[in-house]
Amino acid sequence: MKLKLLASLAFGALASATLAADVSYRNDIRPLLKAQCGECHGDESPTLVDFLQAQEKFKKEKQGPRFGNYAELIQLIGWPDSGALMRRLDDGSSSPNKKPGNMYKYLGETDALRTTNLNLVKAWVGEDAWNLNRWEKVGDVNAISKEQLDKLKLKY
Repeated sequence: MKLKLLASLAFGALASATLAADVSYRNDIRPLLKAQCGECHGDESPTLVDFLQAQEKFKKEKQGPRFGNYAELIQLIGWPDSGALMRRLDDGSSSPNKKPGNMYKYLGETDALRTTNLNLVKAWVGEDAWNLNRWEKVGDVNAISKEQLDKLKLKY
């Protein structure tokens, strides 16, 4: 029995490592985000700069910043809006208040699908790279560090 459990755990760890290495923006993340987020963050949505200048207006119109391509999405992960994607999609496990991000519910129609899709995005971001820090310190939350930025994988 113990041998089966160890073999199962080893396979799971190996599968996770393989999954992380194989996840890419082009093959996995772009189709996922287009399907789950494209209605509010698609090609017709404002650029990040425009969104940040008139957030209340765009929120009322149910539009978020556009991330229809790789470069636009990276702005919400690395810079200039560091950690924005992670803060919005987090399931609460990384948050000090344990509340899910405001966009987590859109990752899927069931808890299982949301968990699967979140794990896919986390694998793409990089092992141990998922963090909610911003570019600059805000309140009790430290600014993102060089070490945290170095962990980002974000394979195209």
